[in-house]
Amino acid sequence: MPDLRSFTIRPMTMTDIDQVMVVEHSAFEVPWSRKAFENEMSSNQFASYFVADFEGKIIGYCGIWVIVDEAHITNLAVLSGYRGYKVGESLLRHVMLHALSQHAHSVSLEVRVSNQVAQNLYRKLGFRDGGIRKNYYSNNGEDALVMWVRL
Repeated sequence: MPDLRSFTIRPMTMTDIDQVMVVEHSAFEVPWSRKAFENEMSSNQFASYFVADFEGKIIGYCGIWVIVDEAHITNLAVLSGYRGYKVGESLLRHVMLHALSQHAHSVSLEVRVSNQVAQNLYRKLGFRDGGIRKNYYSNNGEDALVMWVRL
């Protein structure tokens, strides 16, 4: 495995979408469409997306909406093969600082109730359980755990 200490986090651009789609498809059974990312980047004034760039290769990304004083993480994904190297944690810390810089007081997200690895990461960074969204995931009807953190 390459030395991942040298990856950088930077704002996502439209030219990153091809590589982001590779990450998206490696991470999710029901991936977002290219059009969804294009719309987020071009039309959603509340959205900010960041990528983890390792020697020109996108190995992860995270999106966040900041609306007034609340932020919501839309998605966080790391390319398979690069998980377990703190890429996701670094992205999450970065978007939390971004939210704080935009005067958000809290950040929320949804996570599959079965995804203990992600929940452990979120709890490590201070997120707490906030409730359940029943049948949230369209592919299998799995519930989502809503998690929140005060910044």
